[in-house]
Amino acid sequence: MSMYGRDPWGGPLEINTADSATDDDRSRNLQDLDRAALSSRPLDETQQSWLLGPSGEQKKKKYVDLGCIIVSRKIFVWTVGTLLVSAFLAGFITLIVKTVPRHRHARPPPDNYTLALRKSLMFFNAQRSGKLPKHNNVSWRGNSCLKDGNDPSTTFKDLAGGFYDAGDAIKFNFPASFAMTMLSWSVIEYSAKYEASGELSHVKEIIKWGSDYFLKTFNHSADSIDKLVAQVGVGSTAGGSTTPNDHYCWMRPEDIDYQRPVSECHSCSDLAAEMAAALAASSIVFKDNKAYSQKLVHGAKTLFRFSREQRGRYTAGGSTDAATFYNSTSYWDEFIWGGAWMYYATGNSSYLQLATTPGLAKHAGAFWGGPDYGVLSWDNKLAGAQVLLSRLRLFLSPGYPYEEILRTFHNQTSIIMCSYLPVFTTFNRTKGGLIQLNHGRPQPLQYVVNAAFLATLYSDYLDAADTPGWYCGPNFYSTDVLREFAKTQIDYILGKNPRKMSYVVGFGNHYPKHVHHRGASIPKNKIKYSCKGGWKWRDTSKANPNTIDGAMVAGPDKHDGFRDVRSNYNYTEPTLAGNAGLVAALVALSGEKSVGIDKNTIFSAVPPMFPTPPPPPAPWKP
Repeated sequence: MSMYGRDPWGGPLEINTADSATDDDRSRNLQDLDRAALSSRPLDETQQSWLLGPSGEQKKKKYVDLGCIIVSRKIFVWTVGTLLVSAFLAGFITLIVKTVPRHRHARPPPDNYTLALRKSLMFFNAQRSGKLPKHNNVSWRGNSCLKDGNDPSTTFKDLAGGFYDAGDAIKFNFPASFAMTMLSWSVIEYSAKYEASGELSHVKEIIKWGSDYFLKTFNHSADSIDKLVAQVGVGSTAGGSTTPNDHYCWMRPEDIDYQRPVSECHSCSDLAAEMAAALAASSIVFKDNKAYSQKLVHGAKTLFRFSREQRGRYTAGGSTDAATFYNSTSYWDEFIWGGAWMYYATGNSSYLQLATTPGLAKHAGAFWGGPDYGVLSWDNKLAGAQVLLSRLRLFLSPGYPYEEILRTFHNQTSIIMCSYLPVFTTFNRTKGGLIQLNHGRPQPLQYVVNAAFLATLYSDYLDAADTPGWYCGPNFYSTDVLREFAKTQIDYILGKNPRKMSYVVGFGNHYPKHVHHRGASIPKNKIKYSCKGGWKWRDTSKANPNTIDGAMVAGPDKHDGFRDVRSNYNYTEPTLAGNAGLVAALVALSGEKSVGIDKNTIFSAVPPMFPTPPPPPAPWKP
């Protein structure tokens, strides 16, 4: 039977089934022949390897078991060898690098302002009252006046601590709180410079020492008060009084054994507002210590409320020493100054509204000149308040309703800065170049250092605001002019003056040796000198046995003259307020100019001036 298929060449394809069977038989026969051939003839070694694989006797390849992985021994040896060689080369190169001498650039020595800054802060250590910390680092000082407050007439029984005001042992809260405000202001603006000088923790300890004492002088836990402590100790010798007190006696504070009266006030707007400013500024310094900062803020609120509700000057009655030694002429400037600090510490706009009230500015003398216009002091804070509020306009620009009065303060600040320049004749100068901000009266340096601080600070404000200078009438002056003014004044104080004398004790080689200061003038020799027994140390012509490092004395007269005599406090007595201004000016001038102010820390509690814009709408979806 035949089957037909299609021939790919076009013809029929015939398959014969018989032939197909024959082919199958032929294939079987071939397979039988192959088996016979294989069984009859032995295979050689090569053929066996083809069929059976490698011989069991062939050498096996060696491996290393590392526990988690098995690797070839050859690879393992090469890897370990490579690592050892690499480690050797790295060590050899490191040895060469370390042994080859290199030229290292030594850190430049601190400038004179930094050196003087370190000295001037030590003055506050020497002025501490109460139980001293172990690290006070003034060898001739010890615990003193631990029983302050032990006065039947006062309800404030624990008044140990704080600072003595000057060369005596009286504690005046009015100038002391101004001093603490100035120190806090300088830390807020120049914390980086304090850090660079190694004095940041030191100055913060000083501020805390003062702040802790202020909290003792009123009921700081209450929301409202009706009195506070104005001073501890008394110095009046009117009428030839021989009653032992802090001026009649010449004793080391550690040896005081006479009664120290406590003076309270019930209507003292100036004092309360200044103390509020001090605590508010301090709260910004310690903002990282939340509990302590809030404690300071609460105390500041209580004091400022008291200052507004119980109007009056703390020296108006004239019944305390303060009327003689630290008489306050007005409280309107403290309202602006304190209100500004309260706003920065709390962010509450009601304080800013108060500080920018035109009526307050008018009463404070902001719209008229006068001989003391632009002079910052423990009595008049208007110039400081104007600079402080100009800062707000420069960096936050709050706009309406504050813009008009802030612009006025800003313009007046520019006028004040113009008055400091030698080209203008607002203030006289000595032949040696010292500006006479107190018009030739004694004790000029405390006013000079405050002006130097304001000038440097305002210069840094303008630099931070990318403003190259300011106008005095039609003339434009660069910020460098302000800094140069500050430098010339501080350089004068540090020794660049006709007498070649440094008016900061311990700085340089030539400085006052007869400082009007009880503790510095009496030796620490385990002898207790009585009230009158210490007079011999007051009246001796010998130099003080103890050096009160960093104390800036009252300064020269209007002719650049100076008498280094202990009996004349108008030349040789240092004060807290004066030294605080010196510290502020020194830190502002110290270090590199490129390390400017801290623009933002003072605004930490200030909320955004404008509402936050709403978020963008969600993407459109079809």
